Amino acid sequence: MKKIAILGSTGSIGTQTLSVIEEHADDFEVTALACGNNIRLLEEQMRKFRPKLVAVWSKEAAASLRVRTADLGIPVETGMDGLLAVATYEESEILVTAIVGMLGIRPTIAAIKAKKTIALANKETLVTAGHLIIPLAAEYGVSILPVDSEHSAIFQSLQGNEENPISKILLTASGGPFRGRKKQDLLHIQVEDALKHPNWSMGHKVTIDSSTLVNKGLEVMEAKWLFGVELEQIEVVVHPQSVIHSAVEYEDGAVIAQLGTPDMRLPIQYALYYPKRKHLSGKRLDLFALCDLTFERPDTDTFRGLSLAYDAARRGGNIPTVFNAANEKAVAMFLDRKIAYPEITEMIEAAMEEVSYIAHPDLEQILETEQATYEYIGGRW
Repeated sequence: MKKIAILGSTGSIGTQTLSVIEEHADDFEVTALACGNNIRLLEEQMRKFRPKLVAVWSKEAAASLRVRTADLGIPVETGMDGLLAVATYEESEILVTAIVGMLGIRPTIAAIKAKKTIALANKETLVTAGHLIIPLAAEYGVSILPVDSEHSAIFQSLQGNEENPISKILLTASGGPFRGRKKQDLLHIQVEDALKHPNWSMGHKVTIDSSTLVNKGLEVMEAKWLFGVELEQIEVVVHPQSVIHSAVEYEDGAVIAQLGTPDMRLPIQYALYYPKRKHLSGKRLDLFALCDLTFERPDTDTFRGLSLAYDAARRGGNIPTVFNAANEKAVAMFLDRKIAYPEITEMIEAAMEEVSYIAHPDLEQILETEQATYEYIGGRW
């Protein structure tokens, strides 16, 4: 029986992870859970899965949760200390990092040092600190198993070919809800429009990021670190049907891809059971029902989030952190209806030009860069 801890248990990936665990209850035990402040859902999870430790972000939410779950006798921790406690919980074997944002960096580092297998669903960890995380995982002999559908597809396509050099990674993208539109069409986009993803069910931030192609830019940077390839070896392919989840081209020209229905439970389950596979309920891919599969080059003129991500990755240092932090702030402001949709990428570009460059940032400098980016945007917008 594998023992699982989850950071971000009440979010989209966290709840789907628990769905997989529930379906295979004899194979897994939930040892520790952490979330933001959604104590209503966390209480339900506590009563169903009976973890031995939970954590929420605020002291107020923790106090309320302790009262609501006093009969369970489960300790409730708070803040970063709580996240670290869940990440390093002694009995856990696998840590699912489904928390959103750079908040996941410290717990991931702590979990690696505690020799936990990392099921990674937190892009920001590698985008901003890949130069620290990947060597650290190698030092401690820790596996980082990708949970994002695209990176899982690449990982699956590499199995049995570890000794064969990669010629190219083909990173697929649905194109989001505004595929085919031009710059002028984006001027009056509302929050409700951007949250209507055509294929995937995701949290609000990731859905907005998908619509701007910023999410794909983050995935490009993440793939660079996960698979040890050069930036020029990663090609984004817009594939609206979301059937091919990504592919790997080898030096002999062979392309190996992973196909399936758009269901995040598959990559989650693959990470939890790796290297084995097990039955998963749900719809199966019916090749006979597919009318066609289409592929397009991304429109980086209209959706500048992707081109800005490539620029951030080329510049390196702390610029990917600036890119990520500016996007986090911009998306939050858009969701609060404080800025217009096109301003998301405008804010990212401005921050990348104005925040001071650091060539080889350590962890503290990465976190300081995040704060400096927030302060820059707060002062200008």
